[in-house]
Amino acid sequence: MNGADSLIAGFVESGITVCFANPGTSEMHLVQAMDAQPGFRGILCLFEGVCTGAADGYARIAGKPAVTLLHLGPGLGNGIANLHNARRAGSPVINLVGNHSLAHEALDAPLTSDIKTLAKNVSQWVHHDAQAEDLSDIGMQALAATLTRSKGTQGQVATLIIPADACWNPAERIAAPKTVPPHVQSGRRSGRGGRWSFNVAQPDFIGSRWPASSRSMGRCKNSGQSRVPGCYDGLSGPG
Repeated sequence: MNGADSLIAGFVESGITVCFANPGTSEMHLVQAMDAQPGFRGILCLFEGVCTGAADGYARIAGKPAVTLLHLGPGLGNGIANLHNARRAGSPVINLVGNHSLAHEALDAPLTSDIKTLAKNVSQWVHHDAQAEDLSDIGMQALAATLTRSKGTQGQVATLIIPADACWNPAERIAAPKTVPPHVQSGRRSGRGGRWSFNVAQPDFIGSRWPASSRSMGRCKNSGQSRVPGCYDGLSGPG
């Protein structure tokens, strides 16, 4: 078992089972760890802003944290707009941001940046120097942080910046899981006193462990239809 395995296993045991991902080479061990967990579902998004927006929406509707997987500082930067929205809404989101290995940082590779400073703008909790042996524990700290609710919110944004060597080096244990409180989503009230209703699980996204969020977009474009079939049919307002 390596650090990535221990981190994802801890999430699964805590009931956190969805990740919206746009990974790069630094995150391959995390992708492998997700794929090795039958109870964990990775959703490939073709732009980081889709990852963060989807995680925000999932957290608001499901009432429990979603995970994003982003590639280094530029990947986090591409997702910042929707993380700003998530932070202002008090949505529980855990960002996993891959980084170069600690030994590699001094080489100032093309994608090297100050990820911690970027993360501070949209996160209430940030950690940046994990080691493999404590990565699972730090993951549970991130989960605990994102479940810390302020008045009128469901949680907050936590960002865990993970050096690549913390993922591939061996780890001996999985941290004790955290309890995620149950949340009943009553729907967003409309201005006319009714309620919105949501049908979250659409057939287009059920069949694959790693569905691409643009699959229906391509089908819509190829068929000449004006919208993606099924994607809006589950969202209905009063009247």
